[in-house]
Amino acid sequence: MRVFVTGGTGHSGSSIVPELIAAGHQVTGLARSDTAAAALSALGAKVRRGDLRDLDGLKEAAADSDGVIHVAHRQDLLPSGGIDAVAAAELSVMLAYGEALAGTGKPLVAAGSIGSPGQHLGRPATEEDPALPGGDEHRGTLRVRNVVETAVIGLAERGVRSSVVRMANIAHSTTDRTGFLPTLIALAKEKGVVGYPGDGANLWNAVHTRDAASLFRLALEKGPGGTYWHAVGDGAIPFREIAEAIGSRLGLPAVSIPADVLMVPGYFGFLANIVTQNYPASNLITRRALGWEPTQPGLLADMDNGHYFSATDDRDPHHHTPGE
Repeated sequence: MRVFVTGGTGHSGSSIVPELIAAGHQVTGLARSDTAAAALSALGAKVRRGDLRDLDGLKEAAADSDGVIHVAHRQDLLPSGGIDAVAAAELSVMLAYGEALAGTGKPLVAAGSIGSPGQHLGRPATEEDPALPGGDEHRGTLRVRNVVETAVIGLAERGVRSSVVRMANIAHSTTDRTGFLPTLIALAKEKGVVGYPGDGANLWNAVHTRDAASLFRLALEKGPGGTYWHAVGDGAIPFREIAEAIGSRLGLPAVSIPADVLMVPGYFGFLANIVTQNYPASNLITRRALGWEPTQPGLLADMDNGHYFSATDDRDPHHHTPGE
């Protein structure tokens, strides 16, 4: 299959590209810089120069391919327009893909968020739970991006074999430099303690990036249109356990941050609204339908490997990249 990939040099994409090539697919990656082009070439992909602003170019690339995997985001819009601008730009990209692929039955696999069904289901989120509506009343929150997932799923009605791979809260690997876990580690070093909100019993989930890459490939190869998939290896890790694992590695105490409106932001800053959430999630449908089985180390085992704690000293705890 000739596959067009965006975000191929990011944390997820740099695992997806070699996963596809190893399975015999021909990959063309979008590159907006010489550095990205060189990185894609090193991974074994062909290079298409351009960027996410060139919708006509994206349509052409999609039309020339047998399928598309999209894991890129317009991070450059965050400082000026926030998540609203990022989501609006991504929605335009998805609609452009839709125009190029309508009626072809070709696959479009886009990255989504495990939090899109909401956190108040009273049970683990499943692949059958739709993304909550993301209207204007949710401007400035992560939920505003749900319109992207809804649009991708809706393309199935236009003859696109479209699906969304919902990424776990924490995507971890030896190449994770700016994700959620390095941010927590840097924060702990700055504060001298590893905080968790309240009793820390709120559940988080995680996936190894290489396991996520195999799921993107399986969704591309055989996933039906209009479906959600859950890239979740560990589906229910108490936040306190994550904090304690960081603490044991850094030699710092893990302490409860009282869950009130002053204390949690006082420690976690811009992460305050995220760390207090409860995100239990199931991967049962994904495993049954696609035959996906996570094989890489789980989150706590990966932290025990030590690579998260060997090169984190210079990281800025206030810099966080939620995607690619």
